[in-house]
Amino acid sequence: MTEIIAGLHMSPLEFLAVLGAVALAVARWLPPAARPRVTVAAGALVVLSAIVLSVAGIRWQMLPVLAGAAVALPFALVALLRRRAGQPVRRARWWLALPGSMACVGLIATGPVAAWAFPVPVFPEPSGRFAVGTHVVQWTDPRRPESFTPDPHDRRTVVAQLWYPARESSAGAQRAQYLGRTEHEARTVSEALARQVGLPGFLVDGIPRTRTHSVVDAPVAGGGERFPVVLFSPGSGGVRTQNTAWAEEVASHGYVVAALDHPYDSAAVVLADGRTIHTATASTGDRDEDARLSADWTAVRAADLSFILTRLDRLDRGEITGPLTGRLDTGRVAVAGHSMGGAAALQAARQDHRFDAAIDLDGYPHGPATPALDRPTLALTQAITPGTDPRYLPRLTEVLKLSTATSYRLTIPGAAHLTFMDGPLYLPPVPSITGSLGRTESPHVVAATTLAFLDTTLRRKPGDLAGVLSAHGDLSVYHPDDSR
Repeated sequence: MTEIIAGLHMSPLEFLAVLGAVALAVARWLPPAARPRVTVAAGALVVLSAIVLSVAGIRWQMLPVLAGAAVALPFALVALLRRRAGQPVRRARWWLALPGSMACVGLIATGPVAAWAFPVPVFPEPSGRFAVGTHVVQWTDPRRPESFTPDPHDRRTVVAQLWYPARESSAGAQRAQYLGRTEHEARTVSEALARQVGLPGFLVDGIPRTRTHSVVDAPVAGGGERFPVVLFSPGSGGVRTQNTAWAEEVASHGYVVAALDHPYDSAAVVLADGRTIHTATASTGDRDEDARLSADWTAVRAADLSFILTRLDRLDRGEITGPLTGRLDTGRVAVAGHSMGGAAALQAARQDHRFDAAIDLDGYPHGPATPALDRPTLALTQAITPGTDPRYLPRLTEVLKLSTATSYRLTIPGAAHLTFMDGPLYLPPVPSITGSLGRTESPHVVAATTLAFLDTTLRRKPGDLAGVLSAHGDLSVYHPDDSR
């Protein structure tokens, strides 16, 4: 009864509570014979729903529903008790009662509206032939000092989450928690993300309640197939799980996705020992200084990506214990990222030739543009508006034109910066925030375009990649033999 119904944005129990509250508010307007039965049934429904929801964990969106019911309940009960006692029922004139009833209904209605605006996200069902498993790792690089702390003995530690093709699990298998290994971790991360964008944490309290389609440590898919690898870096302040819908979709099509937390950059990183590392990066407001800092942070992220690829290679060879030993094809690897993570992906591909392809999800290319990229690159960008940074497209175009491999820039109409992550699943569907593609189409477009690119570059599948991409937006193709 607490599972969220897609499209309704409420659980069956919450929906029943809303129905009961509305029935109480409008009971006085029903035919006299129906009023007593409706009042008793609606009052009982609201009280029982409130008790069960309080035990299960009530969402803030239900508070105005219960408040509206609480206002309407005394008036409905007084009339009912007077009638049962045989006393005359004095009803207010309709023009006096109508505003009160409308106010109660309006208060109750804010609950479903708030549930629609800030829902418990419902993740799209992965469309590939594989079920999806997930596994979290934490690795420390003994050769790299932690540049964000003054301790000379501190070494860089990175947390990564893997999504991989898995065997079908039993119907009762527990699906993975969103945003963390536990609900406590998920709440810690959710509150940190909310603080970072200036929102009170309670507005997004539905996010830690979410379960994804992955099963923790599910057995790897049978058959002995070795799967290509895609590494992912989140946006500035972002976390490893911010593109879970995309990661699950890609993994269901036979890839292993490894998404990173970047300590002191991600909003909150919960380590295996329980410590939480919060972000230490912040804009200064000075354009030149911010550009320098962004280039430095991008370099750290690029090094994190190379480090994790090295560890995954050791994991595949059996030098590190894990469920994917012998199943990772580290000879076919792409690197991807969103926003600053996209910049990090470009830098990693430029510096580490083990990466065979790069995907930049609406990321400004921080750092040097040389040496030139020599790997196929796909850059997805939001719809360009007068409010877009005027330096963005020229800088991105410069990087892609310098590439010695065929590269693609696809501008998706209706997309905003947060279209390229899970944001549309749980944020208000305001075009300036999440774009106008909607909660269903946003993850579909990002997955469809990136999968087509990965299948072409890593699996060498024949087909018209440019044709597939251009069906989703305005495509520019940069060939290495084009005049520069």
